[in-house]
Amino acid sequence: MPAGLERYYGQALTWEDCAPYARTDGDRQPLRAPGLRCARLTVPLDYTAPGGDTITLALSRKPATDDGARIGSLIINPGGPGVSGLSTAARLSGVAGVNQRFDFVGFDPRGTGASEPVVRCLTDAERDVERAEDDELDTSPQGVAKVEADQRAYATKCAERTGKGAAMLANIGTRDVARDLDVLRSALGDEKLTYLGYSYGTRIGSTYAEAFPGNVRAMVLDGAVDPTQDAVAELVAQATGFQSAFTDFVAWCVQRQDCALGRDATRALRAFHALVRPLAERPIETGDGRRLSYSDATTGVTQALYSEQLWELLNTGLNELKQNRSHTLMALADAYLERDKSGRYTTTQDAFVAVRCVDDTRVTNRAAVLEAQRRYKQAAPFLDDGKPASEALDACAFWPVPPTSTPHLPSVEGLPPVLVISTTGDPATPYEAGVALADALGGRLLTYEATQHTAFLQGVRCVDDAGAAYLTELRLPQEGIRCSA
Repeated sequence: MPAGLERYYGQALTWEDCAPYARTDGDRQPLRAPGLRCARLTVPLDYTAPGGDTITLALSRKPATDDGARIGSLIINPGGPGVSGLSTAARLSGVAGVNQRFDFVGFDPRGTGASEPVVRCLTDAERDVERAEDDELDTSPQGVAKVEADQRAYATKCAERTGKGAAMLANIGTRDVARDLDVLRSALGDEKLTYLGYSYGTRIGSTYAEAFPGNVRAMVLDGAVDPTQDAVAELVAQATGFQSAFTDFVAWCVQRQDCALGRDATRALRAFHALVRPLAERPIETGDGRRLSYSDATTGVTQALYSEQLWELLNTGLNELKQNRSHTLMALADAYLERDKSGRYTTTQDAFVAVRCVDDTRVTNRAAVLEAQRRYKQAAPFLDDGKPASEALDACAFWPVPPTSTPHLPSVEGLPPVLVISTTGDPATPYEAGVALADALGGRLLTYEATQHTAFLQGVRCVDDAGAAYLTELRLPQEGIRCSA
């Protein structure tokens, strides 16, 4: 127990009905799962001043189904940053039998979901306007000035509209989430942490492993973020991943009579650009007072590239564009940006920016911004808007508080073996990042051969069996293990 934190470690949790914790329509049903209970954990706003202001984290717990064989808690984070984790415990609890041995515990990291306070920057109406404008496509001096004025205003709004203001933004990063995770471990009564992190959740895991290596029992890190990559390198790697997924989609699509991009894979990119680029000048009315912009269309495409299961919808959406219709691509973009049918957004996008602005080294050199934009378009030609690269700085350049972390190789002496799962065609967290994370943590790498984002507890028997054996028996899969669908 770190000195000065005695009031937080081992605190009693009051478990109650989860219905009041739901913040979105999508969470209401999962949070009604039989046996699921919720609670609040109190943590310091600033760990360097534990006697000062406090904040609370929202928790959910689905108890182990075999109390006599119970090992402890499996704390789960679904990624982001900024994504709520409360309903994850309910959604995953019936898979692979792991819930027999573990309580499944979900949590909303500080500043997100039902935790209090939340990071809040834009109103629902303001976000709708931002999506429709496509300002970033204007790379003239006037256009760059407009984008930067908007980004500066966004940073100011975040400080003004977030509870506890700049102090909350200064303590929102992964460094602080990892400390919260150790307080949570203690409050749950677990001597050691058993953790499952997806996507950005792997960064939480690697950060915890560096801060508390002796407190780890087991970690499954699926869809890895490379802890050594800076923001630009990670952006370009992700662009490469989505381009690979787009290429896989094209190969699937051209085999179909109804492929929106034609039957010739060599001409598919040109056909795609012919469909989406005109939206920059002529967005399509959606019928609900909004318009499908170029950025919304490409956001919808990106959402569909996360999983092969969405390719059918993507082809439908692209075919609709030919008929000047926008329903499917707008629905995909709304799903990505977490906008419900009534026009309400979650705060995920705001929390995402807030965490990245304190987790990553800021890019404030305009020449570096231009080079990053060029590299991005080269890595992902399907996302090339046909416009010159922009030198506009993003919101992080104007952020009101300094970074609290930088990408680095974690020092994890004393860490027990962990399991890293990486998918060969993962568009969002490319395979090579998993290789790098396993090496950085001295862990075992499981390779899953597929085109999707993350794999564990999602019905892939080879992956689920290996992960379950590791979590329950601490038995790592064989070196070089590969799974396929």
